[in-house]
Amino acid sequence: MEFHPLLYLYNLIQWFLDKLLSPTPPPPYASLSRPRIAVIGTGLTGVSSAAHCVGHGFDVTIFEAGGEKSLGGIWSQVNNTSGLQIHSIMYRFHPSVRWSSGYPDRQQIVSQIRELWKRYGLKERTKFHTRVAKVYQDKQGRWTINDPSNGRFDGGGASAVEALEFVTHTGASSTSVLARSDKWIIPRNAFVDVLLAFNIFGQETVFSWIPETFLRKFFYRDLSDLAPQSEGLFTETPMVNSDIFHQIRAGKAEWLRGDIIGFTEIGIKFNHRAKGVPKNGPGRESVVEGDMVIMATGFQRPSLSFLPDEVFTEPYQPPNWYLQCFPPEHVSICANNCTYVNAIGTVGNYHVGIYTRFLLMFLVDPLARPNEYWMKRWIDMTKTLKEFAPTGAFDFFTYSELIYWFVFCIAINPFRWKWGIFVLFGIGQAVPLNVVKKENQLRNGLGMRKRVT
Repeated sequence: MEFHPLLYLYNLIQWFLDKLLSPTPPPPYASLSRPRIAVIGTGLTGVSSAAHCVGHGFDVTIFEAGGEKSLGGIWSQVNNTSGLQIHSIMYRFHPSVRWSSGYPDRQQIVSQIRELWKRYGLKERTKFHTRVAKVYQDKQGRWTINDPSNGRFDGGGASAVEALEFVTHTGASSTSVLARSDKWIIPRNAFVDVLLAFNIFGQETVFSWIPETFLRKFFYRDLSDLAPQSEGLFTETPMVNSDIFHQIRAGKAEWLRGDIIGFTEIGIKFNHRAKGVPKNGPGRESVVEGDMVIMATGFQRPSLSFLPDEVFTEPYQPPNWYLQCFPPEHVSICANNCTYVNAIGTVGNYHVGIYTRFLLMFLVDPLARPNEYWMKRWIDMTKTLKEFAPTGAFDFFTYSELIYWFVFCIAINPFRWKWGIFVLFGIGQAVPLNVVKKENQLRNGLGMRKRVT
């Protein structure tokens, strides 16, 4: 077997992160403590969140509408040629994940999710074929999932480029990608992707022309006409792919900008638009011939309609929530990855665990728990800071901005300082819990009531 020093170093880093940051799995059928957490869905986010909870000693029940074949969420449904468009170093949804390549395919991703599910004993804590239709609180503030028979809980989880990769893999002689809108394409390069995610402002700035110019000159090169004309790089989630331009240059694919009018017997009737012409604008109509049509329109976002009506009240409806995932009316709900719109980053990285640990901190520490008023003030402040962003304040962000949110949330409240290392890295849970016990004794001794949410 050929020795790859970079791959060896990557595996060594993964081993170190696993040993340092992974919570210890509980023994089989262990009796875990309160708070009891309900996790909805066995996708990447649900399994990772549940693993973090049980690893830190908190009881969990996972509800999944489908059967065990649904384990893995969207990744359990896509074709086998699908894989990560970003480097796997940015897709570490749990510290114990061990990738064997920089860009793992669908089978390896599902395998890692299944291994995580088994490693943390989540099989006996998962209720398959249980669709969540509603959640509601009782007078004690405990959550009920569907009906009381499920118990009570303290808190609450294909693109055109992939289609092109699929047909190329199957040996298609030529492929036409019909694009309705202009989207930025960035290279599959971990350094470039991380560099772009360092924009802590989470929006277009006066310096955005610098990375955009570099992409046009060194990545798009002779295909710069395919780069968006007016849409900024930091306004919508870019596509991550380095092979697509090779396919176009080799004559195996073409990228057509315009609108689909309808189907014909031999292909698709298409309105070709020039660069800069808006959707449904004037263009030249023709028939794009083809033997197969792949509707690469993406997946339908899961509905949040089962949540209480008050969390959808304007102007604090999703994604305009505290840290984007916590509705101000109910801090014990964490819509982890459910309110994401556009970003430069990844939905499957360390933030899954960080959000979960924020939830645990809010549940067990009354003094660290934000109230509705201050949660809304943080939302208002973020909107003010991003007032001139071309998108809504929470419609686009970068990973650096997300980390800023996390650090600010901890720094603004001195009672959260003791939780800082635990929330951000998953280390040292015992210390803040012991401090909370002492604080509760002091508060009770002073006659202060515990806040119930």
